[in-house]
Amino acid sequence: MMQRSTVIVLCFVFSLLCLPLSAQQMKVDPPAKVGLSADRLQRLTDVLNGYVNDGKLAGAVALVARHGKVAYLKAVGQRDIEARSPMKDDVIFRIASQSKAPISVGIMILQEEGKLLISDPVGKYIPQFDSTTVAVPKEGGGYEVVRAKRKITIRDLLTHTAGIGYGSGIAADRWKAAGIQGWYFADRDEPIAAIVERMATLPMDAQPGEKFVYGYNTDILGVVIERASGKPLDEFMNEKLFKLLGMTDTHFYLPREKASRFATVYSAAAGGPVTRAPDPGTMSGQGMYVDGPRKSFSGGAGILSTARDYAAFLQMMLNKGTYNGKKILSRKSVELMTVDHLRAIPYADGAGFGLGFEVTDDIGARGRIGSYGEFGWGGAYHSTYWVDPKEDLVVVYFTQLIPAGSIDDHGKLRTLVYQAIVD
Repeated sequence: MMQRSTVIVLCFVFSLLCLPLSAQQMKVDPPAKVGLSADRLQRLTDVLNGYVNDGKLAGAVALVARHGKVAYLKAVGQRDIEARSPMKDDVIFRIASQSKAPISVGIMILQEEGKLLISDPVGKYIPQFDSTTVAVPKEGGGYEVVRAKRKITIRDLLTHTAGIGYGSGIAADRWKAAGIQGWYFADRDEPIAAIVERMATLPMDAQPGEKFVYGYNTDILGVVIERASGKPLDEFMNEKLFKLLGMTDTHFYLPREKASRFATVYSAAAGGPVTRAPDPGTMSGQGMYVDGPRKSFSGGAGILSTARDYAAFLQMMLNKGTYNGKKILSRKSVELMTVDHLRAIPYADGAGFGLGFEVTDDIGARGRIGSYGEFGWGGAYHSTYWVDPKEDLVVVYFTQLIPAGSIDDHGKLRTLVYQAIVD
């Protein structure tokens, strides 16, 4: 009969095996195992180092995964030039609008739990949105405010067709007077829900469902998540997504013990090298993610993460909702999220927008290397990502550069990733 001590040890080992694999523990496999050329990927490393050497980039982390394996993970340059701190692959970045995809997944999780429908009016969860208005230009200048033709739905927010911008549209004067402009909330000493409730009283930029207007949509979705789940946004996202995927370095506000791993923000100087962005709590500066009030959980632009963590999230999407044996979403929900929902609403040539993701409909019309069905997006600090189901490919590129100027790293990243495919 097995001794008690042996049983205890075996139970402990089994419990460890059942824990979600940390994204930081994802090992890097030889590129050849997944049909990528190491020699050709070296071209990407050389180009990224070239940007650093030319002073166009302080530092960056690039990750390429194929067939579920990380085949390329490189950190170049400096995390902090002035401190002479090198960039490492576990550095934590402000991912800005790359927050939108995980929050959109949070909405779909709640739909699968029966707690909401994406066809629901937003006013069901945030009563102030039960009746909204729209600013309409007048002949000769100015604008008038009219009632919205219909209620804004959760799906409108997911597809950015609710008519809600970032406060700089037709009625910018009213949004400015209300103190709601721009996407940055880390310095706000009030819950995001209070800000969102005030948004509902302001004139929107377009009628619901009639135009693609990029703006506060996902911040509003974050409040919907709080109301429908009964939990603060950070708690819900940790419980339902981040912990299950092993995203241990993904936060809305940075734990103080991780401050030494936080990337510094730089700005592209005209005709010169990058310069350190100012330290005060502005969207273009170092931010308030360590020393701020820690009250406004911005679903639209407030998440911090690492390349490995975010790759785990994208791999889940590529796997149709599953990662390391953890079921996050059903295959059908992922399919719904990653197809074009805009229909006749104008967007970009060869592309459309799904539920939280831009999607590629026509490679030729898009005019860039990639695949039909590819989905992705980016962030204000010049980060980007995409998922290519046809090539079974995930790409994450993190840096902290705002404004980015004329640097062409995104286009070259895309080309140099695809040219490395040799299978």
